[in-house]
Amino acid sequence: MNNHMQQDSPFIYKADALAAEALRQDAAFDTEQWQRYIEQEIGFILPNVQRKWLVNAVTQTALSYGLTILQLWQQLPINHELRQQLLDKVLIHESRFFRHQPSIEFVTECALQHQRRQLANDSNVNSNVNSNVASNANNSDHIGANELFRIWSVGCASGQETWSLAMSLAAKQLTHYTILGTDVSEQALKKARVGQYDNRQQALIPPHCQQFIQPLRPASVIEALRFAPVATNTKQIIRNSVNAHWQVMPTLKQQVRFTLHNIINQEPPTPHLQQVIVCQNMLLYFRKFDQRDILARLSEQCALGGYIILAPGEALFWRPSNMRRIAHPQINAWQKISA
Repeated sequence: MNNHMQQDSPFIYKADALAAEALRQDAAFDTEQWQRYIEQEIGFILPNVQRKWLVNAVTQTALSYGLTILQLWQQLPINHELRQQLLDKVLIHESRFFRHQPSIEFVTECALQHQRRQLANDSNVNSNVNSNVASNANNSDHIGANELFRIWSVGCASGQETWSLAMSLAAKQLTHYTILGTDVSEQALKKARVGQYDNRQQALIPPHCQQFIQPLRPASVIEALRFAPVATNTKQIIRNSVNAHWQVMPTLKQQVRFTLHNIINQEPPTPHLQQVIVCQNMLLYFRKFDQRDILARLSEQCALGGYIILAPGEALFWRPSNMRRIAHPQINAWQKISA
């Protein structure tokens, strides 16, 4: 994760000093206590090798609010904003475009097949009806409302996977789809919604999808603010815009939305069943029994005949009775075969 606080060097020096002091005084900073808190809140397991990362996240959060570490601990149960700020600093938001190309190609092919079936069904209906312009319009509206190809990108971080999927589908001229990106970090979601990135990320986008990006214009900051939620930190958006070099085409944003969601929660982020659920490189942060619970919830949200796509090598222990693993040399995909 590229922590935006690094741009303010006096702040970082003071935070580093506090972190170093906390490490020297183990009695004043109970690492295991903070690790247990993070696991309790979002299920993430922070190994001891990430101890300094955790200490920095806690001390920087405390410093930004003018609190001691003890005062921060006491405020967390009653201050939602403070809790969210801490989680944003603890979580690793790093991602990249087209991280696993075979998975994106698989999802795109599923969407293509869905559209072909949809058009075939539409053709069969219209062949039995003396349709006119009005009835065609009504039928089109029906398809758009009820037959959308739904994709859920779980743990989307700052949006690269979600936008990669949108670009790939749009490159095939698909239109009847919607993509939901969810994450537990509001900071990451703010960047995802704006859709502005640097040149290193652009180099990862294949040539046939470069058409869906555009250089940032002088008015890009205003545009970023327009797409951001009401509660978004204006200074943070301006800072991100200055560091970015290009943005996702606004036309893609019609089919994409992002929302805050904790995958440990029982409540799904949407009432709609999904044709594809992509959950890659996230389960490894959870204990095995939590992974089982998460996968069970994902399977409940997966439509019959739909797919759950994991990262290669993830959750190989999973043996659900209502899912079957797809025989594919490059991807780790499961299809729902029964309710």
